[in-house]
Amino acid sequence: VQLQASGGGLVEPGGSLRLSCAASGRTFGVGWFRQAPGKEREFVAAISGTGRNTDYANSVKGRFLISRDSAKSTVYLQMGDLKPEDTAVYYCAATRSYTTASSYRPDYVYWGQGTLVTVSS
Repeated sequence: VQLQASGGGLVEPGGSLRLSCAASGRTFGVGWFRQAPGKEREFVAAISGTGRNTDYANSVKGRFLISRDSAKSTVYLQMGDLKPEDTAVYYCAATRSYTTASSYRPDYVYWGQGTLVTVSS
């Protein structure tokens, strides 16, 4: 399984951005993680293979929305009301579980390259 993340860029505080994670091969649960300079990689959001289950980090609840288009094998992360503290490299990753939306990093066995999101005026 190969994952390709895209959609990062520079956005002003309060703005929106949509990240995409395109997968080759069959994928199950997909999650987004982010890593800011000098910080640990942290969980952002996850969606199950069915699309019925989602999970979010408290810091992004109500601002970010994860969704998937199975026909396109793509998972999206719609980010709104962006804050400077959202600045990070965002990574998408996939598990082997079809029914869960996991926030547990060790569950993720496939990782894509990152895409940089910078929130700044």
